[in-house]
Amino acid sequence: MNPVLSGSDPTTPLEAFNNATDANGGDSRLYNLNVFYNPGDIAWMLTSTALVLLMIPGVGFFYSGLARRKSALSLLWLSVMATAVVSFQWFFWGYSLTFSHKAGRFIGALDNFGLMNVLGAPSVGSTRIPDLLFCVYQGMFAAITVALAVGAVAERGRMLPCIIYMFIWTTVIYDPIACWTWNPHGWVFVKGGLDFAGGTPVHISSGCAALAYSYMLGKRRGHGTQELNYRPHNVTHIVIGTVFLWVGWFGFNAGSALSANLRAVMAAVVTNLAACVGGITWCLVDYRLERKWSTVGFCSGVIAGLVAITPGSGFVPAWAAVVFGVCGGIACNYATKLKYFLRCDDALDIFAVHGIGGFVGNILTAFFAADYIAHLDGFSVIPGGWLNHHWIQLGYQLADSLAGGTYSFVGTCIILGALDGIGKFLPMFKLRASEEEEILGIDDVEIGEFAYDYVELTRDVKIPDETDGLSTHSLEGHSAAMGHHEKNQDSVDSSNQLAEWAHRA
Repeated sequence: MNPVLSGSDPTTPLEAFNNATDANGGDSRLYNLNVFYNPGDIAWMLTSTALVLLMIPGVGFFYSGLARRKSALSLLWLSVMATAVVSFQWFFWGYSLTFSHKAGRFIGALDNFGLMNVLGAPSVGSTRIPDLLFCVYQGMFAAITVALAVGAVAERGRMLPCIIYMFIWTTVIYDPIACWTWNPHGWVFVKGGLDFAGGTPVHISSGCAALAYSYMLGKRRGHGTQELNYRPHNVTHIVIGTVFLWVGWFGFNAGSALSANLRAVMAAVVTNLAACVGGITWCLVDYRLERKWSTVGFCSGVIAGLVAITPGSGFVPAWAAVVFGVCGGIACNYATKLKYFLRCDDALDIFAVHGIGGFVGNILTAFFAADYIAHLDGFSVIPGGWLNHHWIQLGYQLADSLAGGTYSFVGTCIILGALDGIGKFLPMFKLRASEEEEILGIDDVEIGEFAYDYVELTRDVKIPDETDGLSTHSLEGHSAAMGHHEKNQDSVDSSNQLAEWAHRA
């Protein structure tokens, strides 16, 4: 994703640059605009777009498995809804505010409002692909960022204000951060900050937003007591979500080369290696304390490794991925304890994995970025990091990380505070569900459907009165009838136990 830092790609036909004077890249009725782009690049980027989209239900499955059963479906629902809401926002003005050719240092213009003049001209990301392809690829990044952040509503947040929040947050928070990081006019880009695939725009911003959302919602009912001392309700969902994310991350990181080249291959190599090392590291840290080989721990470590390598995936050599995986796994594992220090109910540890993981990745990129790795695409030129004795790079990375995290946290608090303030007059905008609704579960109250059919036992089981066992029998053969009653009552008691268990879940 990191655009060309010095000069233009010399392998792109000169005509493509001439056509840049036309906002659409040329008149498709007069010219075949496809000849200006490599079909292999187009094919790879379309594939990468689909891979990033695959990650979004992966986030939903991962979050759903970590939560309690009575709110499992709501987290899946929010993930796919984020795709819909953000995709519309991206079409409406999000792409223009982020990647406008006339952008300023902090945010873009509205010259591409409604995807106006977004067609065949070379994109601001890379002259190897057209605006339209870059737009749909980047739209998936915006969608997954929001999907990551809204996991903070787990088990006590209401749906409608969250949907409104998705649109506003993408506009006010994500678009400016992505603009200043990746748009050639953005201040971080101009300064020389290195963020290949989203350490700050995706992970730090979503992690800090989740932390702010958790604060604004308040703690779940029973927080700090045995009531919330539960295990993840479905480890299989966590594994499925991890697999979706792991596979999709190849499109996320390797696709950020914006071309089918050796830089993309290297990004794929370090992505997989960091994920593997992160999973092993987290598992070992947990085993040291609990003497159990935790599946949840392994999956969490894989995600931590993937998050950490994201900003450096197109800049660092393969051996550095081991360092990213180890540091990401350890840092994120211990960061899960921060919520107790911060007195915040971050139910799914989003800040620990994405906020801290993204920060660790940004800092490590300053140490291990290498000029020859960036130039594997044949044209990108960077001064590198500490491997190239470019010591100031650490300052750039710190400035980028702290600016993005602070802006996301403060901005999110303001947005949610405004929505909750409106909720005092219009209850539909109130952020948090009532205590009664929280006890019932968000799935039941807000959706009316469940992730598992047997949760319906709480509705379907009828509690009979004392004579129900005799109601369909004559008094003749009284002893036989009484025997039937006892058997029927045992069945009811068993059903009641199941219903109570399902309700507690």
